[in-house]
Amino acid sequence: MSDLTLDPISLEITWSGLKSITDECFLTLMRSAFSTNVKERHDHSTAIADAQGRLIVQAEQALPIHLASMGGLVRHIVERYGDTIAPGDMFIGNDPHVAGGTHLPDINMAMPVFDGARLVGFVANIVHHADVGGAAVGSMSGGLNEIYKEGLRIPIVRLYRKGEVQDDILRLLLLNMRLPDERRGDLNAQIAACKLGVGRLSDMVARHGADYICRAFDEIIQRTKMRMQSAISSLPDGTYAYEDVMDDDGLGTEDILIKLEIRKAGEAIAFDFTGSDPQMPGNFNLTLNGTQSAVCYSLKALLDPDVPNNHGVIDSVEIIAPEGSVVNCVPPAAVALRLNTSQRLVDVILGAFAEVLPERVIGAANGANTSAVFAGINPETGQQYVYLETLGGGMGGRMTKDGKDGVQVHITNTSNLPVEAIEMEYPLRVEEYALIEDSGGAGKHRGGMGIRRSIRPIGHECEFNGVGERFRHAPWGVLGGQAGAPGRFFLRDNDGSERSLPPKASCIRVPPSTAAVIETPGAGGYGDPKDRTEDLREEDRRSGKFSETYLKDAYGAECA
Repeated sequence: MSDLTLDPISLEITWSGLKSITDECFLTLMRSAFSTNVKERHDHSTAIADAQGRLIVQAEQALPIHLASMGGLVRHIVERYGDTIAPGDMFIGNDPHVAGGTHLPDINMAMPVFDGARLVGFVANIVHHADVGGAAVGSMSGGLNEIYKEGLRIPIVRLYRKGEVQDDILRLLLLNMRLPDERRGDLNAQIAACKLGVGRLSDMVARHGADYICRAFDEIIQRTKMRMQSAISSLPDGTYAYEDVMDDDGLGTEDILIKLEIRKAGEAIAFDFTGSDPQMPGNFNLTLNGTQSAVCYSLKALLDPDVPNNHGVIDSVEIIAPEGSVVNCVPPAAVALRLNTSQRLVDVILGAFAEVLPERVIGAANGANTSAVFAGINPETGQQYVYLETLGGGMGGRMTKDGKDGVQVHITNTSNLPVEAIEMEYPLRVEEYALIEDSGGAGKHRGGMGIRRSIRPIGHECEFNGVGERFRHAPWGVLGGQAGAPGRFFLRDNDGSERSLPPKASCIRVPPSTAAVIETPGAGGYGDPKDRTEDLREEDRRSGKFSETYLKDAYGAECA
């Protein structure tokens, strides 16, 4: 391989080619999948990694939470199988403790790309499956205290060996998952995306040569790292700290502390979570790669949003996370709901940078990944169904504009499932889908609003499992902004009476005479509400999103 670096034009062309491969794989997976969680909500990612397992490029629409997870899978493949990896192999895994995953519903696949006998890299993807077995329908309920209860644990194994599917492995997986036909459909979509990516990357290797492609991989990572270090160096040297708490873990542990100290000197930056609480009994714990994803996303979003999402970002940051803590758990810690904790890490990082980067931080977003699972037997078909969704909420107010309403934030960018898709796929009726009045925190720029979704089973009794965060501790405002509204779950009977549910609601029976109502948190505002312009206050009034009482309390008597 030549020691000469690639010229910028050649590298940019190669980089664009690699991105186009991951984007095509992303769309192929989305269009081939069976579950609404993938084909409608796009809860999946695709990527290319090099022969050492370093992530090179992630699809444009991919989820930031998957950044370290896919790279973790490939590094484990290289460590476990080494020289025995062969053309036509395809690997599968999901376990956060031994296979580089972050929680069990996210199933990773990776397939190697060879040039003759030389391993060049891997094409990988990850899909959140609506159920992977375990003690609770949907594999995402609160209250589970060990990973063995959360679903089927898959170490890294070969699903294909030299081009031949290992049918016994596939049958073993499907036997332990609810809705095996749907799971098979999503797994087949992952397999197709892997094979497509391998074909496309092999064509690129054939055109340019393996030496050229591997040199491009190295330079993409190195230039990303240099770009991140340059952005880091623009920060003033110093120490920045912040802390926040999670509501609870569903098993009696409340106010779970996440503590952060950021130390910056020159091009070096360290995120130190020493002092954070020990891992909790409930399933909100984070593995180290989940913490890496949250830190890298936050730093990228604050300093250089357009920098590529690859291993160069990970290399530019030092992370100190004590083993056995909530941000670096050890077996048999339960982790199914780890995304709520990842979101809280982002809030803590933004809080730490609020004074030094006031023009770039935002108010605390909905700070959660509010999940709802409805499951039962479809009275028309007699078949079991599982409807899983994670609902968006408010995005924090920003320096120059209001926060967005009813969206996924930060390390997730999935869509809210359309009403039509729910009612077409499941025996459920969506009676209300709306923004929640007064849920955005006041400020110079207000926080975004939460979502209310009211769902009723049709002709049968179903089970509801819901998990919420920011239900007790409202999402705070920044630089004088006010807090957004917290979320809640409740049941509404036909007579209009309401019954509150806990933030971690498991195995709730919902008859046809009752609707389960999910209200997601809003978000915190940015800046002093007194600085909100008259035009924006008038826009709030005309929009119908805020009551006169709210406007008067937030902005003064002149708004009444």
